[in-house]
Amino acid sequence: MPRVAPRMTANARLLRNAATAEERALWSRLRHLRPRFTRQLPIGSYIIDFACRAIKLAVELDGSQHLDAVAYDDTRTLFLESLGWRVLRYWNSDVRDNADGVAEAIMAAVASTIGPTHPNPSLPGRGF
Repeated sequence: MPRVAPRMTANARLLRNAATAEERALWSRLRHLRPRFTRQLPIGSYIIDFACRAIKLAVELDGSQHLDAVAYDDTRTLFLESLGWRVLRYWNSDVRDNADGVAEAIMAAVASTIGPTHPNPSLPGRGF
């Protein structure tokens, strides 16, 4: 994968530090999953809200500004899919109203790709 442009890294860092309430709510539910998710991942000229690199799963949260950006979002999705990424989109209102349900849907997408996951798996050999 090509090196990320420094401006993209800086933009991603700014977005992580200025996360919306919906992003924080979803992150608190995704951060402990395996395989790991990351926030604000630069890919090409785009920055993905949440990404699981191991299975190339991108999760985008869309606010009301996306109502007028359908063509842009479609182009972004096509670009990511051309690189082998699967893109899931949720409205901020979905996360606000049912963050656990959105997290479960994401976990189901992970499980459909690699099998069941658990938010806090036991260490090997511990048996609990």
